[in-house]
Amino acid sequence: MNFNRTTEYALRILSYMALHDDVICSAELLYAELKIPKKYLQRMLTDLSKGGFISSSRGRNGGFSFVRDIKSIFLADIINFSEGVDWAPKCIFGFKECALDSPCAIHNLWTENYIAQVKMLTTTSLADLKRQVSAG
Repeated sequence: MNFNRTTEYALRILSYMALHDDVICSAELLYAELKIPKKYLQRMLTDLSKGGFISSSRGRNGGFSFVRDIKSIFLADIINFSEGVDWAPKCIFGFKECALDSPCAIHNLWTENYIAQVKMLTTTSLADLKRQVSAG
């Protein structure tokens, strides 16, 4: 699956924050660690705040933290927020008419793969990612 840059950055930001959820992450820390252009990062943090994923706190020890438990934030939630709900891939061969009633040569194999990917994205939370990284 190919996602737009905004989605990739949203996944990076929230995954990093999940791995470090014991601290409030400042924009400067996220910039230094993730190498996302500053203006883009600032816009992303604002959008993720408006989307109900994170909140900001001001002041000397301010930064960003999760609004909800990371167990309840699934990868598909982040993708749906960033890509919109219609992020299903198009025909791998580029045919506009590829569908169940007029499939291309690889349609059935691709559909199986796509279904497996969607299942993984809808059942994997940020807490799951943190657990996997912690386990090594």
